[in-house]
Amino acid sequence: MIALDTNILARYLLQDDEKQAEEAARIMESGETLFVTATVVLELAWVLKTKGRSKTEVIRGLNYLHGLPRMVWQEGDALDYALKLATAGLDIADALHLALSKGCDSLQTFDAQFATRAQRENSRPAVNCI
Repeated sequence: MIALDTNILARYLLQDDEKQAEEAARIMESGETLFVTATVVLELAWVLKTKGRSKTEVIRGLNYLHGLPRMVWQEGDALDYALKLATAGLDIADALHLALSKGCDSLQTFDAQFATRAQRENSRPAVNCI
């Protein structure tokens, strides 16, 4: 199993550096089992956004990668939930924070918009704005 850094996935999706994109494709299509940490997912969402991709495009890219064969995701069930929440309107990072908080009684925040959107989705755990 090979763990992937954010830049491999970013080059694969963005195709913004020909040489690195080719190398990323070689790795992604190698037949090896590929492991992606939750922190890489979070950073990848940020990189894609800073490269001018819309939230919809970021979610589409993450869903695409998530559906590839031989990909193993740290906290894969949490990623599924985070992508569902993000599609429903939550910020991608907030959705991932919430999904990775499974088993907790609540998630406390100062972000009223996050709490409102999470409550609208009846998220678990509950998000409370303090």
